[in-house]
Amino acid sequence: MQKPIISADSHITEPAGTYVDRIDHKYKDVAPHMVRDPKLGDIFVIKDLERPIPMGLVAAAGKDAKELAIFGVKFEELHRGGWDPEARMADQDRDGVSAEVIYPTVGMMLCNHPDFDYKKACFDAYNLWIGEYCAAHPDRLIGCGQTAMRSPAEGIEDLRKMKALGLKGVMMPGNPQVEDYDSPAYDDFFRAAIDLQLPLSFHILTSSADNFKTRGPKMNSFMAIIRGCQDIIGTFVLGGVFERHPKLKVVCVEADAGWVPHYMYRMDHAYDRHRYWLPAGTLTKMPSEYFRENVYTTFQDDYVAFQVKDLCNIHRLMWANDFPHSDSTWPWSQDVLKKQTEGLTQDEKNLILHDNVAELYHL
Repeated sequence: MQKPIISADSHITEPAGTYVDRIDHKYKDVAPHMVRDPKLGDIFVIKDLERPIPMGLVAAAGKDAKELAIFGVKFEELHRGGWDPEARMADQDRDGVSAEVIYPTVGMMLCNHPDFDYKKACFDAYNLWIGEYCAAHPDRLIGCGQTAMRSPAEGIEDLRKMKALGLKGVMMPGNPQVEDYDSPAYDDFFRAAIDLQLPLSFHILTSSADNFKTRGPKMNSFMAIIRGCQDIIGTFVLGGVFERHPKLKVVCVEADAGWVPHYMYRMDHAYDRHRYWLPAGTLTKMPSEYFRENVYTTFQDDYVAFQVKDLCNIHRLMWANDFPHSDSTWPWSQDVLKKQTEGLTQDEKNLILHDNVAELYHL
């Protein structure tokens, strides 16, 4: 029997008051805010960021490829479900999706903000907003909070606050302020995440390794956006984080999954052949074994991911629709899935489209 489909990665579109209305009063005058530009359309302006965030692609799901544009879009023209939880129910129904794990949009760009104090204030405000949004339909809107990771101790406190708000996961910045994630300094933070049952998510475009400075035509930059997530996963695996915390669950979000078997094989090759002159953390298993058990990957339009299910761990693959972003399969997800899951058994489909997400987030 086909189980209800859950999207493991969807997004909201932050309304104008998300940060301004909830941020620490110290930052109220410089909070991220929306501005209407006669040429650029509606844009989010963020302190100390050279470029504003345009609305054109953040809610372009369902548009013809020829209509996609970065600028010139007004907020009221976007999918209402991006900020209205009642309208979101109709969006889910249209796509044949029963629930979604929800991530931010503007908050993705804030992950790389250089001012950690400012970032902390923004994320605290966002967590309040997303808690309110998901509370309207907690069985269908599975919220993830954000932490600035100014310190491991503060990160633990952020996790507790997210749990109290009813959030089910945490979206991590790719680069913390203190050392890096493979440092033992984060061991208590990882223990807290395990105890609170809050999976740690690393989304594309949220680390310093994510940029669009690539050679060749502009489209070549699209091919590089998964690299930041791969670097983070390698840090956790080869840095011995999963060796020290075997119950820790990390989600690699929107970086696709078709590459996973080769990446695991490549890590094993590096460890087997080069570990004496390229030292890593203490490992008692092959790198691929940690990846296979501790790392989940989400993907939307990735035919290859379904074909390589037997070369990785099918219990760690999670499909998503990425609504309402421009790369979304909405509202054609059912057509996409019909083609891409052809040849899978019903049990395999249920794992990737429902069971793995439900188990990870304790739904």
